[in-house]
Amino acid sequence: MGSLLTDRVAVISGGGGDIGGGIARRFALEGAAVVVCDISQTKADTVAAEINRSGGRATAVCVDVSKPAECEAAAARAIAAYGKITTLVNASATVSPDGNVETIQLVDWQRALEVNFTGMFLMCKYVMGHIRTAGGGAVVNIASSHGHFGLPGRSAYCSTKAAVMHFTRVLAIDYGPDNIRANTISPGPIDTERSLRRYGSRENSNRVRGIGQVLGRTGTVEEVAAAAAFLASEEAAFITGTDLRVDGGQTAFKGSSLERYSS
Repeated sequence: MGSLLTDRVAVISGGGGDIGGGIARRFALEGAAVVVCDISQTKADTVAAEINRSGGRATAVCVDVSKPAECEAAAARAIAAYGKITTLVNASATVSPDGNVETIQLVDWQRALEVNFTGMFLMCKYVMGHIRTAGGGAVVNIASSHGHFGLPGRSAYCSTKAAVMHFTRVLAIDYGPDNIRANTISPGPIDTERSLRRYGSRENSNRVRGIGQVLGRTGTVEEVAAAAAFLASEEAAFITGTDLRVDGGQTAFKGSSLERYSS
């Protein structure tokens, strides 16, 4: 067990997913008590049970982040379980169907906004006061490299992730006087369960997607989790209002193949 986050209580939305779950496990390993929030009770239970079996402290809560009452209830559950909240990680996200503004359905556009952006606002709305009461802490919001550049047919996802970054800058300004830091992480291509199903193996994922990264490979959930643990810890005590790109250099080349620059 580490000690980077000793005595912290972290609420993690999307905590049953690949990236959110990886962050929950790393936070617990670093000494934090973790409230694993997910729209799937089963997924939240699975991550929390794994943490508890490993000697950590975790509570699972079913939360649809688009619903204000459920976000408020999640904060209350955290206080009931651990007496305080010092840390919030927003990792909930949905991927809307591809399409341009003429073809994408309004319901899909609205769902992307509700989960990727408004859900983050709601979790902050009901948690920030508790972090202030605890004497300060940290917020880590998961954005995306796709918030830095556009992709064809992905206007909903790319737009919400760009909005997350600017929202977090303003959050940092508003809550700096309360000793609360707020930052984003922009993951690039990460080997999640969904991506590995699509590409068949990590080797094939690296072959297809790794060519667009300076490091020549895709990233891992554990690498995103390590960045989140750093930003949530006192090691990052003078870092707020910024974005940490955990993308293997993807945004440095805007996803272009390095082969074109090698000749």
